[in-house]
Amino acid sequence: MIERDADLSGANTLALPARAERLARPDSEAALAGALATRGAGEPLFVLGQGSNIVLDGDLPGLTLIPSLGGIDYREQGDDTARVTVGAGVVWDTLVADTVARGWRGLENLSLIPGTAGAAPFQNIGAYGVELADVLESVDTLAVADGRSVRFAAADCEFDYRDSLFKSRRRGEFIITGITLTLRRHGPCRVDYGGLAARFADADPASLDPAMVRQAVIEQRQSKLPDPAVLPNAGSFFKNPVVSVAHHHRLKADWPELVAFPHRDGMKLAAGWLIERAGWKGRRLGPVGMHRDQALVLVNHGGARAADVRALAAAVRADVRKRFAVDLEQEPVVLP
Repeated sequence: MIERDADLSGANTLALPARAERLARPDSEAALAGALATRGAGEPLFVLGQGSNIVLDGDLPGLTLIPSLGGIDYREQGDDTARVTVGAGVVWDTLVADTVARGWRGLENLSLIPGTAGAAPFQNIGAYGVELADVLESVDTLAVADGRSVRFAAADCEFDYRDSLFKSRRRGEFIITGITLTLRRHGPCRVDYGGLAARFADADPASLDPAMVRQAVIEQRQSKLPDPAVLPNAGSFFKNPVVSVAHHHRLKADWPELVAFPHRDGMKLAAGWLIERAGWKGRRLGPVGMHRDQALVLVNHGGARAADVRALAAAVRADVRKRFAVDLEQEPVVLP
């Protein structure tokens, strides 16, 4: 079924006003292929998940798809590993909760990240020292051009920090229909990053299980990140910037409390720290602002439009650049 002139204000977590010329919610590959077959030559195509990492900058012409393919299928391989195949429409945290409840390790650090399983490889979601790429085996897709089913091994997805082949080099060529993960039964949980390191500083690593880590992650995220259902937002609005070691040393000399982590290309800075020191934590610009508890999150206090989001993002970037000579890159994708 295809809806016409569909309201998208509830289909993006920033609650920006927008409409789709045509909207379909296919729940199978056959339904997805059928929806694609209705496209006219050159007609625009957009794909949404839960709308948690996008900025809708106006109405969407052409066809908009919200894939709703479900299913979580476990195939255990011996006592220690399992291959888990997940439909693109499965809510990400529903998947994490299910794997943790079954005692499988690998996703617990990614608890409470908004969005769907299909959106996860698009930007290589990550949190608390873990990225999707660490546990991903493959991504199943449908080629937009001819409807072929195409499987990408994880090594071919060109994963990078909050980036992938699907988001960058071949964006728009494939629609993700499912993912396959490899999880483990035994082994240490990852608790050496950010707030988890402090939370479990005195714990015996061997005593930790994925349920304990998941609960800690949920508590930390809820303590500083607003619920989009209560205060509309798109999660972390800027990526943590990576700077050279030399630039990091210069900043550290002026700002001894600078928060940074080693990265293969230099040092990764905490964007939230930079934004807060630039004076934007809790500050508003019209109907939008940076959250009072987490400076990295841009929130809609009510009635915001895309132009308001653009203005605030530009002001934050300008002040961070002026103070630290660091350029912030926006994380949410702008549509259309």
